[in-house]
Amino acid sequence: MRVLGIDPGSRITGYGLVEQHGSRLVHLDNGAIFTDKANGFPDRLKLIFEGLSRVISEFSPDVVAVEDVYVSENVRAALKLGQARGVAIAAAVHAGLPVFEYTASQVKQAVVGQGRAGKDQVQKMVKALLGLPEIAQADASDAVAVAICHINSYQLRLQAGPAVAISRRASSWRNYKP
Repeated sequence: MRVLGIDPGSRITGYGLVEQHGSRLVHLDNGAIFTDKANGFPDRLKLIFEGLSRVISEFSPDVVAVEDVYVSENVRAALKLGQARGVAIAAAVHAGLPVFEYTASQVKQAVVGQGRAGKDQVQKMVKALLGLPEIAQADASDAVAVAICHINSYQLRLQAGPAVAISRRASSWRNYKP
């Protein structure tokens, strides 16, 4: 299973590709799409869409995992983040890929083993789990962690069997065939 993880942001959108080979995780690529505040917001969203579309075209993932929006006191920032997430999801859906969403605490739990882990702990664990030579750029590392979270979550759901409630994305899981 090849997973594209996305850490959406209106200024920086991170992406990371991880492939599962049996019980082994293999890092394929990671990076970030940087947008310029000087450009209009619609142009920045277009850049995110086009960048993720290129990554999808180049690496042909089986599934896309996106970090869910966190609650923010800054309503304007939360709206922009939501729009960036929407563009990321649209790029995946446009390519015909199933999309799964994970909260930051779910990602931290899956990667570090604790839902309140710090960003530095997540980055170090991503580096260790994949045997990377260095810690990736922060947003790219977060995106890789989202991909790892999906792989771990998918495997746990397979082991748990059909009796387990599969969250609000249940229909997507039933229809998903890696």
